[in-house]
Amino acid sequence: MNDPHVLLVRLAGPLQSWGLTGRFARRDTHTRPTKSGVIGLCAAALGLAREEPLGELAEVLFGVRADRPGTPLRDYHTVGGGTYPLRPRDLLTDHQRAEKAATASALRDSEPGPFGRGELEAWYGSPKYVTADPISGALISGEVRRHALITERWYLADAAFLVGLEHPDAALLERIAHALEHPKRLLWLGRKACPPSGDLALGIVPGTLREAFETHALLPEDLCYEGEPPAPVTEVRPWAWIESPRPLPGIGPLSDQPVRFGADGGVHSIRWETRCRITIASHARGWDIIL
Repeated sequence: MNDPHVLLVRLAGPLQSWGLTGRFARRDTHTRPTKSGVIGLCAAALGLAREEPLGELAEVLFGVRADRPGTPLRDYHTVGGGTYPLRPRDLLTDHQRAEKAATASALRDSEPGPFGRGELEAWYGSPKYVTADPISGALISGEVRRHALITERWYLADAAFLVGLEHPDAALLERIAHALEHPKRLLWLGRKACPPSGDLALGIVPGTLREAFETHALLPEDLCYEGEPPAPVTEVRPWAWIESPRPLPGIGPLSDQPVRFGADGGVHSIRWETRCRITIASHARGWDIIL
C-alpha cells in the first residue's frame, strides 16, 4: 500500500494545447502538458462534476517525459466585423427584412432602428442593416456595429508525451486507468479542438516516476506490423519534468496544481518540479499499443 506505483499515460494527437495564462485574444500553450490539464482530463474521464472536490486525484505526483516535443503552431483568427451575406431564408421568414432589402435606397435615408424580430430563432448574428452590394447585387450588411476581434491561438503539432501519475494507492490508479479507456465524458488534449489518438492508459508499474521513465522505451512513431522487430532504443535522452512533494534546492515552482475547477477558470496553487535528462535503459520495455 505504501510502495509507490505509477500510471503511465500516453498523450498524443495531431494537436495539443496546454494553456497557462491564455485569455480570449491570445491563447498560449505550454511546451508540455500541465498537471492541471491532465488532472482535468482524468476528472472528465471519471465523470466528476466541475465543482466536485478532486480529493485523491489532486494528490498524485505528476511527471511528463517529452518523447516528441512537437512543433509550435500559430492559428490566426478574426471574429466579427466585415460584411455578411443575408441568407434567402432570412427574407422568407421575416417580412420586415424582405421589405427593407427591397427598398435599400430608402433604408439609407431613414433613421436607423431595430431590424428583424427578436423572437426569430433563425437570426444568426449578422449586422442588422441590409443593403445591396453595388458590384454583385448581393444582399450584405449596410452597417458594421463593431470592429473585428483578432485572436491568436497556439498549439503543439505532432507531439507525444509520456505522462506518469505516482501514488501509493494502486487501486486509485487502476480506477483512473479504466476511466481513461472508458471515459464518461469527452476527452481532449487541453482544448476541445484537440482529441487524443490511440491508447491513453498504458499500464501501472511499481516504482517512482523517474524509474518508470527510465525503464520504458520512447513512444513509437509508426505502426508496428506483426513479425517486424521492435524499433531499437536510440541514444536520444528526452527531457522529463518530475514533481517533488516539497520544495528543495534546485527545484522550481509552477502554478498549475489544481485546487478546484469551475466555470470561472478554477483555482490553482504552487507545486514544485525538477527538469532532468532521462537515460533510457537498454532493457527498456517496448510498447504494444494502438496508435
